[in-house]
Amino acid sequence: MTAVPTPAAAGVYLDACASSPPAEEVLVAMAAVQAEAWANPSSLHGYGLAAAEALERARWRCAALLGCWPEELVFTSGGSEAIHLALLGAGAALPPGRLLISAVEHPATEAAAAALQRQGWQLQRLPVNREGLLDLQALERWLEPPTRLVSLIWGQSEVGSLQPLEAIAARCRCAGVLLHVDAVQVVGHRPLNFQALSVDLLSLAAHKLQGPRGVGALLVRSGVALVPQIAGGGQEGGRRSGTEPVALAAGLARALELAGERLQRHGGSDPLAALRDAALERLLPLSGLRLSGPDPRLTPSARLPHHLSLLVSTPDGVPLQGRPLVRALWREGYAASSGSACSSSGSAASPVLRALGFGEVEAASGLRLGFGPWLAAADLEGLPAALERARQRLVAAP
Repeated sequence: MTAVPTPAAAGVYLDACASSPPAEEVLVAMAAVQAEAWANPSSLHGYGLAAAEALERARWRCAALLGCWPEELVFTSGGSEAIHLALLGAGAALPPGRLLISAVEHPATEAAAAALQRQGWQLQRLPVNREGLLDLQALERWLEPPTRLVSLIWGQSEVGSLQPLEAIAARCRCAGVLLHVDAVQVVGHRPLNFQALSVDLLSLAAHKLQGPRGVGALLVRSGVALVPQIAGGGQEGGRRSGTEPVALAAGLARALELAGERLQRHGGSDPLAALRDAALERLLPLSGLRLSGPDPRLTPSARLPHHLSLLVSTPDGVPLQGRPLVRALWREGYAASSGSACSSSGSAASPVLRALGFGEVEAASGLRLGFGPWLAAADLEGLPAALERARQRLVAAP
């Protein structure tokens, strides 16, 4: 068994895009619900009715915070299941046609798209530019029959790109093509009103916004047909069978409340952007560090506010492997990532960075920092020096 490297001091958690520590308020809310509403919400006795009431309270609260109707919200086990339900469920309700995705999708979307291909669907990947932003002209060219479904990641988890959703949605709506949006990295970091968005399906996960792991949701526009992918008891309005996790749903609702309150206190903007920008200004002067994805100093609306990604090289320009760098940085007391934590690919090179036009060696040198509300400016003061020490350790290694 490989030993887990121990940090030099109490670790500073900078991997929010992989997962986030549950907020204390979320844990308290879940414990209260679990103590009172632990029964099966489908049961007809008093215990079951208490669980059913708690579940629907959570659903109504989530719906209000997400700007959808309660009946448009389907609880899932997380973002990956929500994405699969969106693509496979909507795809099963349509004649086989063409699915459009971008070249920088999450592995869950790639897997669901491959499943549709096996069912007779065509698949077309749309190119992105050097910043990971979609080529809208390519989208327009492909929004013709037999295209029936588009699935796009709104906030790219590895390089932080925020796609121009309004422009994309308008084109899909004009073409009469269903649009699914993977909003896993976006929810909690900007206000969301599903009714105001011209999208048909939207997926999210609780653990990205200080909620619990094991619960997410798919928002389904009224009138959009969806074939369930998990059969059984017919829960979730017949769209997703399985005994609902009432306490987890309550945790998602509380996490959405906390995120909404934070955004409201700051005029609808995520205050983490300022923390991220300050860290960027201190890191970029280090030789051998380059930003990947959109530059928030030039186009702040094109990047996730809590996200920073870098390409790391030696001072003389030789790219360093991101994964060993993450381990070295952890020994300095900082938890970061070399890319998507949801990919089990054996290749060190990032498919996302390759899609942005980087070569094989450069695409293995990515470092991702994800910021969260648990951080203060003081937590980041030692980051540049720690990163430099970690880099020097790798350069000196035989």
